[in-house]
Amino acid sequence: MTAPGYRTLVVPAARLDEYRRAAALTFPMVGDPLLDDSLPFAVPPERAVAVEAPDGQLVATHGSYPFRLPLPGGAVRCAGLTWVGVRPDHRRRGLMTSMLRAHAERSLARGEPVSALFAAEAAIYGRFGYGSACDEVRLTLPRGAALRPVEGSSGLAVQVERFDAATHADLVEDVHVRAGAGRPGWIARTPRALRDRVLADRPAARGGAEPLLLATVRRGDDVRALALLARREEADETGPRFTVQVRQASALDPAATHRLWSVLLDLDLTASVTTPALPVDDPLLQLLVDPRPGRRRVTDNLWVRVLDLPAALGARRYAARLDVVLDVGDAFLPRNAGRWRLVTDADGAAEVTRTDAEPDVRLDVRELGAMLLGGRSAAALATAGLLDGPADAVDRLAVAFGSPLAPVCPWLF
Repeated sequence: MTAPGYRTLVVPAARLDEYRRAAALTFPMVGDPLLDDSLPFAVPPERAVAVEAPDGQLVATHGSYPFRLPLPGGAVRCAGLTWVGVRPDHRRRGLMTSMLRAHAERSLARGEPVSALFAAEAAIYGRFGYGSACDEVRLTLPRGAALRPVEGSSGLAVQVERFDAATHADLVEDVHVRAGAGRPGWIARTPRALRDRVLADRPAARGGAEPLLLATVRRGDDVRALALLARREEADETGPRFTVQVRQASALDPAATHRLWSVLLDLDLTASVTTPALPVDDPLLQLLVDPRPGRRRVTDNLWVRVLDLPAALGARRYAARLDVVLDVGDAFLPRNAGRWRLVTDADGAAEVTRTDAEPDVRLDVRELGAMLLGGRSAAALATAGLLDGPADAVDRLAVAFGSPLAPVCPWLF
């Protein structure tokens, strides 16, 4: 229910510029490609939603992208929530709550059982049922950081050139998708307009760095790894100490991973290299001979909201047999609340049905979203008091929901 005098509407094409101006008042991000008028608008028209004030102005915005969210052993249709904000002069009027309710209803009507987002403010979304589903790690490493040897690395060729979106974008996206095969959370950058914005290299957003470079690692004509990077000129009394920002690093096999990072970590005139968002089990972390000289920052990555509980849980595979009754709380979407029996077979497929049986485990839908990608342990949640049940039931749940690869989405939407 929108606040009195306000109404929620799908933004007509004639008002998209107004929609973007309202978003720009909410997000003070100079140089943000999502707000750049020179690039195609990325949110599909039917997914750009706003709140109109009594005076007719658009004062709050949100939108979503039509993603397929990789899960352990499967994938699910997902509404990638973005552009959520309320103008500073219309806060504290319930507009955020009304927008997220509208987003949930519209996503369910489209057949999207899950929503996911990156939280600009992490304290907001838990109260709407979003759970922090995985972490990312970013490293700043000194030039010359040594790597353990990997067979076949030295025989791979490397090419460095200026990145040109018209020429290289399809290759960059293809390697990105292939590099993340089997890793939960690794979303493809669709639709194309969104990919073009993510890969945009605009001078206003460079922060003093050079235009983007593309480094490719090849075996013959086959590109096995690539990186997008830019160097920024810096110096001190000892001479040049350039910094390197890697925006994307994608590799298809261990030898290509080693060869790529061997190049990125030893560029002339540089002093340090900062990685993009990496999964917490990324191969680079295993390859470093000495990880201590670098700086490591771990933070939350995707937040996941279960909108249609049986469809979401049924879209993934499970690592062990399970027959458990979950008592789920969901004050925001009562359709998910209540007792659900989750039964998995020998292949990891699940059947999820309503039940009146006594529950084995009690949890909020927020924790269910946190567990969906396999990046949060039910046992760890239980030790924090966020999930309740006998130790054996909790342990079985933790094993079944686990993922062999740590989930992550390596790009921001």
